[in-house]
Amino acid sequence: MEMLQGQFSKTLVDQLSRQIGGASPKQTNKAIELAVPAIMNALSRNVASPEGAQGLAGALDRDHDGSILDDVFGFLSGSKQAANPSMLNGSGILSHVLGGNQNNIIGMIAKMTGMDQSKAGSLLVTLAPMILGVLGKQKKESNLGSTALADLITRSTQNHNRGFKKAGIINKVLDSDGDGSVLDDIGGMGLKFLMGRLFGRK
Repeated sequence: MEMLQGQFSKTLVDQLSRQIGGASPKQTNKAIELAVPAIMNALSRNVASPEGAQGLAGALDRDHDGSILDDVFGFLSGSKQAANPSMLNGSGILSHVLGGNQNNIIGMIAKMTGMDQSKAGSLLVTLAPMILGVLGKQKKESNLGSTALADLITRSTQNHNRGFKKAGIINKVLDSDGDGSVLDDIGGMGLKFLMGRLFGRK
């Protein structure tokens, strides 16, 4: 998680803000703080089974060697071409990782940052290849097998969640049934109530 957070310099946040259609850097920064844990928590769930862990390990070996980190904005803006186009397929990554909850996560980020849903969606698509790039780099440098990789993701996510107040909301959204009606799935409290508490409204 520290490696991931270390990727987002002020310059990169400014560039991402422009790329997704002119969101304010402050909004983009807040959205990143939600999007990265959301994807990591979803990955943690995916690798809970041996099949899921093996699937992710294979995808990292095949498509995500960490080379995206050599020139993040060059690759994401299209000014630098990837030898392997799958490395930059953010939509495909989100489809596998978030499944039917993708729109719910986008809606949560939009609601909690004031960002348009289209911009929140574009940001998620942009961030997904970066996250897998960091994981692929870590896997390669530490020679991690699928079990050790799953362990790393699970421990890292759990440690981050302990100090992250919004982790509970993210996981409630990930626990929803993916039908787009998050309010039906938040255990009797309701997302509106959670958002109100988060922003200090009664």
